[in-house]
Amino acid sequence: MNVITGKVWKFGDNIDTDLIIPARYLNTSDPHELAQHVMEDADPEFPKKVEPGDIIVAGWNFGSGSSREHAPIALKAAGVSAVIAKSFARIFYRNSFNMGLPIFELLESDEINEGDLVKIDLDNGEVHNFETGKTYKFTPIPDFMQELIAAGGLMNYAKEEIKEK
Repeated sequence: MNVITGKVWKFGDNIDTDLIIPARYLNTSDPHELAQHVMEDADPEFPKKVEPGDIIVAGWNFGSGSSREHAPIALKAAGVSAVIAKSFARIFYRNSFNMGLPIFELLESDEINEGDLVKIDLDNGEVHNFETGKTYKFTPIPDFMQELIAAGGLMNYAKEEIKEK
């Protein structure tokens, strides 16, 4: 069973890629360096507070703005294990899976609070909030997309495919 469990950090609507990783830090593609500045314009203390396995929960249109791959790279490098939002910008959606960052669309994301402990069941398309006892359904991620996540992203997936041939 594919499960992600983590503590929630809460953000609102329209979190664009410049809030995820400000443009002033795009002079590097080093994931460790990017992680030190992730979400700092939305919450200056976030890079110091986030811990491996934590989950971001947000509202509408998460990841809008530029098509930079730095945004999901920074989140993943900071230890964010998943992002749950009401909706995602399409390019961020694709970049996230390509980088191996699982993201989930959940219309009830506003019912999840910062600090809650949640479990995401990828196979059954469920988010369970341990604080409230509520379970929410989302459309399960297709098997191929789960394979991308399991491999750590598209490049790792492609390397494995080439090895098998």
